[in-house]
Amino acid sequence: MSGYVLALDQGTTGSTAMVVSPQSQVLGRGYREFSQHYPKSGWVEHDPEEIWTSIVAAAEEAMNHAGVERNACVALGIANQRETTVLWERKTHRPIRPAIVWQDRRTAERCQAMKRNGLEANFRERTGLVLDPYFSGTKIEWMLDETQGLRSRAERGDIAFGTIDSFLIHRLTSGAVHATDRTNASRTLLFNIHACDWDSELAGELRVPLAMLPEVRPSSGVFGYTKGFSPLPDGVPIAGVAGDQQSALFGQACWEEGMAKCTYGTGAFLLMNTGSTPVPSHRGLLTTIACEVAGRVSYAIEGSAFIAGAAVQWLRDGLGLISESPEVEKLAASVESSSDVVFVPALTGLGAPYWDPDARGLICGITRDTSRGHLARAALEGIALQICDLVQAMESDSGRSLKRFRVDGGAAQNGLLMQTQANLLGVPVDRPLQLDTTALGAAFLAGLGVGFYEDMQAILRRHVVAETFHGEFSEPERITAMQRWHSAVRRARSELS
Repeated sequence: MSGYVLALDQGTTGSTAMVVSPQSQVLGRGYREFSQHYPKSGWVEHDPEEIWTSIVAAAEEAMNHAGVERNACVALGIANQRETTVLWERKTHRPIRPAIVWQDRRTAERCQAMKRNGLEANFRERTGLVLDPYFSGTKIEWMLDETQGLRSRAERGDIAFGTIDSFLIHRLTSGAVHATDRTNASRTLLFNIHACDWDSELAGELRVPLAMLPEVRPSSGVFGYTKGFSPLPDGVPIAGVAGDQQSALFGQACWEEGMAKCTYGTGAFLLMNTGSTPVPSHRGLLTTIACEVAGRVSYAIEGSAFIAGAAVQWLRDGLGLISESPEVEKLAASVESSSDVVFVPALTGLGAPYWDPDARGLICGITRDTSRGHLARAALEGIALQICDLVQAMESDSGRSLKRFRVDGGAAQNGLLMQTQANLLGVPVDRPLQLDTTALGAAFLAGLGVGFYEDMQAILRRHVVAETFHGEFSEPERITAMQRWHSAVRRARSELS
């Protein structure tokens, strides 16, 4: 099939669009940042209208760079920041209030109260998730509680809930479709991953009306058709949708049981494909849906580090150590080691395997000899050490030892970070030619949905590893680094106790 696929990757700090050829080449790329809002400590919000504007602008830029005809687009795919929560009026398409971002911690006390009431085991068994403000369910409940009359409107069906994918599908189809895919639904605390449907009991516990929830569909297949989306003509099928991390797993061709990838973006997210069987975690990881393609549901176990690239942004914006994020690699490389300085990047609490919203960021081991370079290097090591914790937990849960490690995302461009990761893991780290595998996964899912790609093997043949990083640490060096890290993590978790 000729033509191209337009992939939209709506992320936490910006929106990316990519024009992808039948050979999986990126013909054009567009990007737009948008504002982050922090109205209170622990609160993070986005303006849904600004997100929509950024998507339109990124798509226009990508197509202009590619020099393609609008009517040559055969399908549109969407990958999205996942748990971020939007409520809008069905008739007007107008958001009710700012979106609550996945990083937001305002419902931490509600989650703790449910744990104290013994509800976590039921939620975990049905959804594969822990009770944490990270997920959408308590965000929806908070919004409904905060606006007078909103819950009754939601019960009447006047108000729609969606993660960002649903909001975009609604806008892209001019309000004709209110839908999500199984990967995004599985991140809400409301979706039974075994029955693959909304769970009325859990929705009742969170007082979320079922009438406001989107229809759940497979990740690959036609969701609807564009209408009024200026970069494209009306009638282009929206044929692939997945949460960003599951989309990256698909884009990295991790389709076989035991294959894993880590995406380094604002946060870092490690997923391992566990095949057709959901694997429960006993080490604080999540069980989630990896994708549904051609009627087959695949599962994954996942570990999330809330802060990865955001640690570098903090060095830039909070401390002023660098003026641009890419400068961190050169600064960190100006010293041979961190000289035992340890940075625990718990700037918004700790995710898996700790799930400690009260943990605080910590820098320790500072002496009179500590320089900007040591702090920069410790920040990169802190990102990589978080991933080592996740890998160890994942190996324990799955009963498998990782032999290789696939990486992607913006921060994977940092060669020193990738070498540090290989040193600490002790396994080869494969960096692909195309680092935007989140958008690429959305393109693959959409292309499969309309026959643009004949089958998954055709996609696999186009997956290219550009560079492999091999570990240079001895086993005693890795053990010492992890011991030093775990000591610092214990201090980060006890600062407020």
